[in-house]
Amino acid sequence: MKDSERLIQANLAFIGGTGMEELLREGRKVKIGTPFGPSPNITIGKIGSLNVAFLPRHGEEHDVPPHRVNYRANIWSLNKLGVTRIIATNAVGAVNRDYKPGDFVVPSDIIDLTKMRSQTFYDEAPVTHIDVTQPYCPELISLLVRASRKHAKRVNRNAVLACMEGPRYETPAEIRMLRRVGADIVGMTAAPEAFLARELEMCYATICFVSNMAAGIQARLTTEEVIKVAGKIMPKLILILRDVVGMIPRERKCVCPRALQGAKI
Repeated sequence: MKDSERLIQANLAFIGGTGMEELLREGRKVKIGTPFGPSPNITIGKIGSLNVAFLPRHGEEHDVPPHRVNYRANIWSLNKLGVTRIIATNAVGAVNRDYKPGDFVVPSDIIDLTKMRSQTFYDEAPVTHIDVTQPYCPELISLLVRASRKHAKRVNRNAVLACMEGPRYETPAEIRMLRRVGADIVGMTAAPEAFLARELEMCYATICFVSNMAAGIQARLTTEEVIKVAGKIMPKLILILRDVVGMIPRERKCVCPRALQGAKI
């Protein structure tokens, strides 16, 4: 790490896409070297008294598609900055017909149906099998639900998020399959992000917003629709995330800091 990077530490990080830049209007940008390649520019600043980092998942110009995001470099770089908690955001399609565009969703479980992504930091010895009985941090889930209910009419919790490879949208048959196996929402960037954070014993949770009904439920899917809904929802999302910062407890009492206990052979 460069000397300039050593001077900057963050306690909490946000990972998101276009529009999230408003979360940190002022801050210092750093690029972190990792064994997996460089991170995107990470903005570090303060929200209240807490040092916070923002990492643009798709790059500052949103020019990296979901299946080409360097998830390992992203999570490693945040860990290198001292981050112990990560809150992500995801635009998702509704598989559950009770969910509607504009809803917020805080998932508690995930189905990983990606195909080509580097899934782990442990490609070599020691062989390591982390427990993901609770794939998302229960403490962060609770905070996100509390903050969301202050600003949104509809907040769905205990949801199952299915992550697909992308960059195409899903077929109607795939959505019917996902509904049968218990998925409520579908996106393209939740995995392996959550699992990589767990491997580094970092707390991780995500707040999703429904941008559209999934394929076969509505007639056609367009990126323009996703961007339009995101633009409308973003001011509320920023308020929610800023509120969460003020709720973060000093100590972590969840399972995440002990993820590697008993995991290595």
